[in-house]
Amino acid sequence: MEVLAAIVSSLLAEPLKMLFTTIRSEIRNSLNFQSYFDDLDKEMKGLTERRDSVKQDLDSAEKIGLVPRPGVKDWLIEVNKVEADVKTTKAEIQESFHGCKFVCGSRENIKQAVRKKLVVVKGLIEAGSFYNGVAGPVIVEHIPGPYIEYQSTAARNIAQVMDLLSSDEVKRIGVWGMGGVGKTSLLNNVNNKLIKNASSLKQPFSIVIWITVSNKLEELSDLKRVQKEIACRLMMEVEANEGSIGRVAIQLHEKLLRERFLLILDDVWHPIDLDVVGIPRPEIYTGCKILLTTRFSEVCREMMTDRILKVEVLNEQESWLLFRKTAGEVASLEHVEPLAKALTRECCGLPLAIIVVGASMSGKKMVELWEDALNYLRRSEPATRGIENRVYSPLKWSYDSLPSKQIKSGFLFCCLYPEDELIHVDELILYWFAEGLIDEHLNLEEIRNRGITMIECLKDYCLLEQGHKKDTVKMHDVVRDVAVWIASSLEEEYKSLIKSGLGLRTIAEKNILKSAKRISFMCNELNMLPESVTQCPNASTLLLQGNDSLEQIPEKFLQALMSLKVLDLSGCGIKSLPISLKLLVELRALILARCKYLEEVPPVGRLGKLQLLNCCSTNIKALPEGMERLTSLRQLDLSQIRSSTTIRAGTIAELSNLETLSMSRNIGKWFMMNENQGMGSTLFEEILPLERLTVCDIVLDSVPCNISPTDALLNRIKTLKKFRIHIGSIHLHSVFLGDDSTRQVILSGLHFSQEWIGWLFFNATFMQLIHCEGLNQMFEKIAMHSTSVGSFNSLSKLDIAHSQSSFQMTTNCDMQFDLLPNLEILNLRDLSRITCISRLAEHLGLKFRRLRYLRVERCPKLQYLLSLGASIPHLGQLKQISVDSCEELEELFWYDSTTPYQTLAPDAVFPSIHAITLKNLPKLMSFCRLGVIAWPSVQKLEVISCHSLRRISSRIQNAMTAKEI
Repeated sequence: MEVLAAIVSSLLAEPLKMLFTTIRSEIRNSLNFQSYFDDLDKEMKGLTERRDSVKQDLDSAEKIGLVPRPGVKDWLIEVNKVEADVKTTKAEIQESFHGCKFVCGSRENIKQAVRKKLVVVKGLIEAGSFYNGVAGPVIVEHIPGPYIEYQSTAARNIAQVMDLLSSDEVKRIGVWGMGGVGKTSLLNNVNNKLIKNASSLKQPFSIVIWITVSNKLEELSDLKRVQKEIACRLMMEVEANEGSIGRVAIQLHEKLLRERFLLILDDVWHPIDLDVVGIPRPEIYTGCKILLTTRFSEVCREMMTDRILKVEVLNEQESWLLFRKTAGEVASLEHVEPLAKALTRECCGLPLAIIVVGASMSGKKMVELWEDALNYLRRSEPATRGIENRVYSPLKWSYDSLPSKQIKSGFLFCCLYPEDELIHVDELILYWFAEGLIDEHLNLEEIRNRGITMIECLKDYCLLEQGHKKDTVKMHDVVRDVAVWIASSLEEEYKSLIKSGLGLRTIAEKNILKSAKRISFMCNELNMLPESVTQCPNASTLLLQGNDSLEQIPEKFLQALMSLKVLDLSGCGIKSLPISLKLLVELRALILARCKYLEEVPPVGRLGKLQLLNCCSTNIKALPEGMERLTSLRQLDLSQIRSSTTIRAGTIAELSNLETLSMSRNIGKWFMMNENQGMGSTLFEEILPLERLTVCDIVLDSVPCNISPTDALLNRIKTLKKFRIHIGSIHLHSVFLGDDSTRQVILSGLHFSQEWIGWLFFNATFMQLIHCEGLNQMFEKIAMHSTSVGSFNSLSKLDIAHSQSSFQMTTNCDMQFDLLPNLEILNLRDLSRITCISRLAEHLGLKFRRLRYLRVERCPKLQYLLSLGASIPHLGQLKQISVDSCEELEELFWYDSTTPYQTLAPDAVFPSIHAITLKNLPKLMSFCRLGVIAWPSVQKLEVISCHSLRRISSRIQNAMTAKEI
């Protein structure tokens, strides 16, 4: 047995040894395996704690207007994904253990997976440090533009520019490419990136200055315009006189040295000398960068750009994505898509062409329309090959697709303007009307509406763009090139000679096309015209405006243009016009505005079809002979005449079709022929019979006599849709004017006794009284007639300035109703005797139920603004109060003795006020001494030099909406 035991023992020794070794190893591995999970749990806990802290900081920052730093939100999303992934992995491993599915072979795989998760978690912890904070301010203003993230090429360009902006080595960046490839869109998207990722730059800019240059003529005026626009962005006032460019450059340079700025120069045609403009050189001053776009690589090199980026056309896939986005869902229809893709290919990757064609096909489902469009694009051959046949054909097809002949003609008219010129909407519409593109039987308001409709149609077809100034449009450079190509060589009906904005000094007779219908030499430097010209029997429009060196129009020059309908000489240096003007019997529009040396206009009696005459800002001494025979005249502008001018009595009254009359803001005066006295009531009496007159802007020396509040008079005033009637001295004209759509009455330098002027209030929206005395009597007279006339419901703005009237009632006139129930803005300035506004309210029964804005300045005896109580219990609509330089003012509001202040609900007195400005009020002690007033909507309170005001209402200080005190 011992031998047997020894044999067995020897046989089992090695296996048992191996077994114990294996068990010991498994125990050690299990402990190591568990440690991986412990490490992962520990790191994951740290990561989630960091995530919660970041979220809390981000929420707090966003409440004060900051935006997330680049990558913060992406980091939060990634943390949430990893947290969910770790939880899933742990659950699967625990299930394996529980089900005894765990085998040694899978242990290493699991350990490897846990190690990878651990690395990811540690990396996220490190990435979540955010040393610059999780949020920062928006540093640049938003410039609208298309965001093109679906285009990979565009996205790469944007990313490349952003990288260059972040580079310390790159100071000047040049972006170039052909017109229409989207250089400006690239700038828009870079700007959007700067807004969204401002802190991604190593040294963020304090301001981005975007200037559209288009300096094709290399003239000094271009540089001065660039200086002016930069100064405007910097909120600087600079000199505008000749020779000031050097001084302005010094001012700009000093200002820019204090900024970290990005200067964007868009559409540069010739190199710009930064030193001449006043822009610090970025290679010397490290706080700035220059980014420019141009069509020419030479410009980039000559402006010493550190990097040049060429913007190419789109590839096929990007082109299709852009076309489908522009044309809409119709492009993806089964029966349309093949044709839509073929149309896209015909656009050759040019974004502008793709957008134009796509917009034109939007909503069209008929296959025939798509086949016709495709066939047309394939057939069309422009005048020159190369760029033209890749760009012009799609754009010309869009032109041919315009819905009417009138809109086509109107589009081609726009290319008569110089490239990049802003086109004023009203001017363009008047041209169209004078040429007969809009029905002349419409009234002027209807004509404007029709013109706006045509303009919006051209915008819809991407053939016009909105200008950066109000009521302006412009043509994209490539679109204008196409329009010039069409008008010059393809359309005989609209054959045009276009030589605008080229710096021309003279015109050779041989250059005037006999077949031309439209001729444009606007915005050149012409100093003379040919003495004789080949007869142009079809010419309907001649545009010569903006040639300030042009002093003379030869007699025979106009004789060759007998069919003219539009003649524009505005801004020329002419001193007189040739007698041959009277031969232009087809003329509809004669525009002489800003011809500041023009003193005389020849007889116009034969111009029976003339509908628009503009002599604004001229120096004419008298209205032209035969003026009274212009019975077709609909618009007459005699404003801002520089000299005293005579007018024959009865002339205006004969203009029976007149709809718009402007005779205001003149430096001189109007005198009646053979009578050395102002026109006064005579002019007004001539205007009243003009039944079609709806827009009127006139100046009268005195209040018209013998005017009574008859129904006929009030009805006539009511038919005026827009007017400005200025009575008195124009030199006392106030700068506080309403917008152009208002109906204004301005009384200046007058002394009233008992005149009845209520008819002036009847249809006015804005009344201004400047340097007028006797206002007490005037208001009492108005109150006396109130029972028969009623309230002046239209008046929403009232401005009273420079008067010694106290507004103290001298008679017992108990107003039964509010004469100005819709008053929204009340502006009182330099009233030396008024003690409170309630005096004015008593005269007119004012309740101020709709008052939104109250401004009071320099009223030295004013003790308080308003008395609250029975007549004025609250100011429910009042949003802003501004009081400045009222030395005796002790409090803003007072409770009258008839109404106990305890009966007024504090929150209901001023529920809507959000801004209060108080300046230079040395005796102001409180907002309201009696009672408690709540200010539930105040957002801003500004107090300057109010030394007696010791305490601000706690109700303002504690208001939840108060953002600035």
